[in-house]
Amino acid sequence: MSKQKSEVRRGSGPKEARAILNRLRISPIKLNYVAGLIRGMRVERALVQLAFSNKRIAGEVRKAVQSAIANAENNNNLNVDELVIAEAWVGKGIVMKRMHTRARGRGARILKPFSNLTIILREKGE
Repeated sequence: MSKQKSEVRRGSGPKEARAILNRLRISPIKLNYVAGLIRGMRVERALVQLAFSNKRIAGEVRKAVQSAIANAENNNNLNVDELVIAEAWVGKGIVMKRMHTRARGRGARILKPFSNLTIILREKGE
């Protein structure tokens, strides 16, 4: 006997577009600060916010937002002027494990985390 599968939404809705970035070389906590800056904003305001952000990863997030805008325009025929960043969430990716030699024959572990970013744009209704 298998379990009943709950309704899982796959893909984007009719007035949505999304972009996914995998394997970003930054910790999820740091990336979530930048994603939190743009959540709920209109896309043109979010692009300006990311362009003038001092965070290193802001350039990559800006490219992801531009990709989502292009997806909305080309694939879903959405109005670019009405787009809002409805959701931006960060997931944990792989972790590279490295060794750092220490005194007296010991070693210390270095963790190099990766993250995943998903951005969903929706057309704002009047």
